[in-house]
Amino acid sequence: MSATASLRRIVIATRESALALWQAHEVQKLLAHACPGIEVLILGMTTEGDRKVDSSLAKIGGKGLFVKELEEAIARGEADVAVHSMKDVPMDLLAGHIIAATLERADPRDAFVSNTYSEILALPHGACVGTSSLRRESQVRAARPDLRIEPLRGNVPTRIRKLDEGEYDGILLAAAGLKRLGLEQRITALLPTETSLPAAGQGAIGIECRADRRELVQLLAALNHSATALAVRAERAVARALAGSCTVPLAAYAEVTGDAMRLRGYVGSPDGTRTARDAVEGPALEPEATGIALANRLFEAGAAEILAALP
Repeated sequence: MSATASLRRIVIATRESALALWQAHEVQKLLAHACPGIEVLILGMTTEGDRKVDSSLAKIGGKGLFVKELEEAIARGEADVAVHSMKDVPMDLLAGHIIAATLERADPRDAFVSNTYSEILALPHGACVGTSSLRRESQVRAARPDLRIEPLRGNVPTRIRKLDEGEYDGILLAAAGLKRLGLEQRITALLPTETSLPAAGQGAIGIECRADRRELVQLLAALNHSATALAVRAERAVARALAGSCTVPLAAYAEVTGDAMRLRGYVGSPDGTRTARDAVEGPALEPEATGIALANRLFEAGAAEILAALP
């Protein structure tokens, strides 16, 4: 630990939702184990995305609203690192910041949760499905155009409560979040990635810090899961090339096997009537190049026209 001998305390900035706090405590535990001589504290914060719970994320600025205040706390020196769900992180970080470590990915799939129906295909005509994600909405509408899709905001327990109160026939959530909160028993069905391709970074936790904090960067590198980090970099490269955010129904999912990577992507109109899908393979150690290659394939498959038609 000589390279980190001057570090005595690390402050983790995090949102205060149950899931975000779970992620922050997981990083705190890993850091305490790796560096027992360093005090690791958690700084809970309320972000703009948490405050504006009555509006669609696509309408108020995207998932970056969950990240901005945490990044600013690092820039001001109030925190050393921020812990994020990588699917919530904008394609471009605050200048001078990096994702110094990506933890091993949990289940990347979407989950269908219902108290009445066994799967999406079992829903009757006109059934109401809740989701906060244009990506999920687009893919579900492509498969089931007869369903009624309604916005669903709030933290995971709030969304499940709304289902239990009868506001929806079923809801869609990230499987990883449900499992991390001990709510795996509420999963009715897991959606195959062929049916609902995950968002870039879904299921992965990232740790952000300033790039010039060399000791801290070196310490965090010990927590990095290489295969997950490479996969997420490829997925984010696709989204970046396609100007992806939560205002664009876009999915990207990479699988790393040895030194090879398979990367799949999806772009669709919000109503699911126009879609572009493709896949590429490439060297695992060249994630950005693989991501750009897939983005180009998606453009050729019609993504440019789909994106141009978005409001």
